[in-house]
Amino acid sequence: MTLTEKILADHAIGLRRSYVRPGDVLRIKVDWTIASELAWNGMNETYERLGRPEIHNKERFYLAIDHTVDPVTIANDPRTQKLIQLSKAFASEARLKHFYDSNETILHTKFYRDLILPGEVVLGADSHTSSHGGLGAFAIGLGGADITVAMALGESWIEVPEAIAIEYQGALLFGIGGKDVILKTLGTLGRNTIAMERSVEYIGDAVREFSTDMRFTIANMTAEFGGLNGIFQPDGIVKAWIDQRDEYTEGGKYFRSDDDAQYAERRMIDLNNLSPQIAKPFSPDNTVDIDDVIGQKLDGCFIGACTTTEEELVLAGLILELALSDGRQVTQTRNRLMAPGDLTIEKNLRESGLLDVYEKAGFRIAPPGCHLCLGIASERAGEGELWLSSQNRNYQNRMGAGSLAWLSSAAVVASSAPDLTLRDPRPYLARVDQTRYQKILGRTDLVSVTPDVAVSYDTPSVDAEKHSSAQRLKQKSGKDAPQECFHSRIQLFGDHVDTDAIIPGEFCHISDVEEIGQKCFYHVRPEFVERVRAGQAIVVAGEGWGSGSSREHAVWSLKGAGVKLIIARSFAFIHKRNLVNEALPFLQVTDDSFFELVKENDELIADLATGEIIHVSSGKKSQAETPSAIVTALTREGGIVPAIKAYDKEVFAVLAG
Repeated sequence: MTLTEKILADHAIGLRRSYVRPGDVLRIKVDWTIASELAWNGMNETYERLGRPEIHNKERFYLAIDHTVDPVTIANDPRTQKLIQLSKAFASEARLKHFYDSNETILHTKFYRDLILPGEVVLGADSHTSSHGGLGAFAIGLGGADITVAMALGESWIEVPEAIAIEYQGALLFGIGGKDVILKTLGTLGRNTIAMERSVEYIGDAVREFSTDMRFTIANMTAEFGGLNGIFQPDGIVKAWIDQRDEYTEGGKYFRSDDDAQYAERRMIDLNNLSPQIAKPFSPDNTVDIDDVIGQKLDGCFIGACTTTEEELVLAGLILELALSDGRQVTQTRNRLMAPGDLTIEKNLRESGLLDVYEKAGFRIAPPGCHLCLGIASERAGEGELWLSSQNRNYQNRMGAGSLAWLSSAAVVASSAPDLTLRDPRPYLARVDQTRYQKILGRTDLVSVTPDVAVSYDTPSVDAEKHSSAQRLKQKSGKDAPQECFHSRIQLFGDHVDTDAIIPGEFCHISDVEEIGQKCFYHVRPEFVERVRAGQAIVVAGEGWGSGSSREHAVWSLKGAGVKLIIARSFAFIHKRNLVNEALPFLQVTDDSFFELVKENDELIADLATGEIIHVSSGKKSQAETPSAIVTALTREGGIVPAIKAYDKEVFAVLAG
């Protein structure tokens, strides 16, 4: 088995054999559920519909207020104030052990540094929950409904994914870090390609030298790669990191993938002589070597967001210190912002003197939070402004309406910040005092060997009697699959339509379906809603429909706009789960001839039960893929909430067969 398969087998409930394989539908125990205030806004709607049940374990739900907050927004924006109050009220009601108020931490930062253990299963209402695979956990982002259900029941379901192996070979120069590695990976292999809906296992000789911070960044941006999860084998570096904690040090399981583990694909990335990488708008895989863009003029610089670790923040501070000592002139502007991921990191930067360096270099220091990475609080890039940022996404309008985000490591941002001109950080990196760097980070030599930790899990007994999931579901529910047929004209989209485009983050405070429906494709296709209501109610799209953020608001907005059916070549995993949970019908079609035939405003007839699609003007028929039994079952029940109301705590025993 792969590393992911071993963790899933370890957490499977009622597994009838001692192993799992891709395609198996499992009922699984969940160790942690995590969310932000922006996610809780939607989760609270599901929680209300479920009757506000007692949560499974109040010490294992982690809630942080970070997405929409900064001091200005908290003071002046009623929408933010409502989100904060909603989260605080629930934290008090549920007596949460792990609740973090505004500007204390970024959701993933403290959780990774202080709480997660290898071998655990983490479900988060944020696509960058994949970050925690850096410490050898199975961690995936899902929509709020899935997280609410897992929070209440302590379990969920999963279809075991195929896995790919990304093998890193070679040696990195000092200061070429996790952001450069994952941007190189994205640029080489492409977003939403071989990683799409798969587990991504990062292996190879080079990995043994990766710090836990580097692993965090790479696993974090597995979301941009299109993977279900990203994961590193936990080793001595991970063990040493966990051992330095005050608590949450015991109980981790240091699983290893088997030598004969089956991977759908294996790709090697050579890291020798890797240059700093830049991703230009509007995709994280639109990458170039820094040499191709040196001298590019900038309107702003941002260092922060969850993907920017303490390691990067310290290194960027040391680069700024060298730049100032060289007499680099600092252009006067407000368009420099640095936001540490956690108050403990901010404290360390202050005590080391690097916070003062940032300020002398013209950076405003913001408290922990997402800030410009999401562009929905008071900090936003202006229309037409080009910002160099150490965040993880550069989709259209991501930093603010009409903004242009170029992605890089914090080291590149720091070397470019004084005069707002893109510059190579390598001359500075060659001069950084590495002993001081390690001292500021509080590091000693970390030996990258597998620790002597027993790796085992209970082997379930094998049940010789086997029934298909479809048989069990029909026997239990007595319901047949819906016989819905859709006849409508279409709106045509291309590849990689992300959830930021479907519903911009600035509208994610809205929970009323009709109201949020008015904002669907607000910036990129403002006529969308009007066209749906004029009869173009079927969406046809290419690869990776719904990639990006885990926000279930994207599905709500499509439903509120009046969309009846979505047909695509492929769907982002989280968005597909959200479609299932909210019972918005979809069909997956891989037939090239279908996409060559359909044009904007064509009429289609689609039979949801059979998957047959008829192109009305030509009469040509196409066939969609058959969904899994559990997807069919949830569709039959009308979504996840009606299913739980029907089967209560046995819901996944019924649905997963």
